[in-house]
Amino acid sequence: MTNLQQLGWTALREQDWTALPEGMKQKSLPGRVTLEHKRMYRVITEEGEWLSVCSGTMEHMASERRDFPAVGDWVAVEKMPGEQRGIIHSLLPRTSLFSRKSAGMTITEQIIASNVNIVFLVMSLNQDFNERRLERYLIASYDSGALPVILLTKKDLCAEAEVFIEKAQRIAPGTDIIAVSNHTGEGLDEVQAILQNGKTAALLGSSGVGKSSLTNALLDDGKMEIQDIREDDAKGRHTTTHRELLLLPHGGILIDTPGMREFQLWDQGDSLDASFQDIDQLAHSCKFSDCQHKKEPGCAVQTAIAEGILPAERYDSYLKLQRELAFLEKKLKQSEAKERKTQKKVTHKKR
Repeated sequence: MTNLQQLGWTALREQDWTALPEGMKQKSLPGRVTLEHKRMYRVITEEGEWLSVCSGTMEHMASERRDFPAVGDWVAVEKMPGEQRGIIHSLLPRTSLFSRKSAGMTITEQIIASNVNIVFLVMSLNQDFNERRLERYLIASYDSGALPVILLTKKDLCAEAEVFIEKAQRIAPGTDIIAVSNHTGEGLDEVQAILQNGKTAALLGSSGVGKSSLTNALLDDGKMEIQDIREDDAKGRHTTTHRELLLLPHGGILIDTPGMREFQLWDQGDSLDASFQDIDQLAHSCKFSDCQHKKEPGCAVQTAIAEGILPAERYDSYLKLQRELAFLEKKLKQSEAKERKTQKKVTHKKR
């Protein structure tokens, strides 16, 4: 029988539960969403795991994606009499939310996982290692409210692991970096130690970097289907097709996610500067406070690039991400204005 503490229940969750209406608490149990598929959810409670849907009231009150459950959410769920099915009546407040912009041209949010303490940023020690992608992952991690930890996989297949570790350290100074081998077991104890005391972690990485193999190693079984690396480009093949919350036998919770080669940022928070602290610190040393870091005299950023201290590709990436976030913010404001205009017309017609 699973208890709530194994699922990551804390004193803060107890306070959130206590704040719910009495009638809802009397007919419901606290549960955690382990799987989501087309507005259907698998929810695990102390009394079992049930396929569940949102109540009509909850559906009616929802106005955006964040109003619906996601993998990792805590919910108030009522078991339907005589069935292994449930009705979700409420979402408990989230402590973190990891999301991205949905793939394609639409300006919508895709929630990857919620209520995670740690985001494992997974990259393999081969040609798949991508510094620009790691920068994006870090920004999204900081915006989510979770702690990023970089996992570099397939160490047993790499003779120059230190080269990749140094690259990761330059991009993410102060962030924990663990080189692991699912084949030899190296680094797995460090990963498991991070997950003690009911911690929840989400795995984030592109297809074939070894997330499913890592999950299997932590589960001590072959639960997740895996495929071999292609010899022509050293990349694995995508195997995970959905997000799923898994309880680890030695403690902790893991949310496995599908591989994502396209990762567009969603949040317009202050995490860009947090992820590019080196550029931010250089900017404070510029001669002019309003320096645009182009051709101004006394520009510390351009001097660092010219002297090889700051890689030009990293600064170009910083500018690209700035433009991307500014474009997203503009589109979201336009969308909000359009929605307000539509609501105003509806209200006017009703009068």
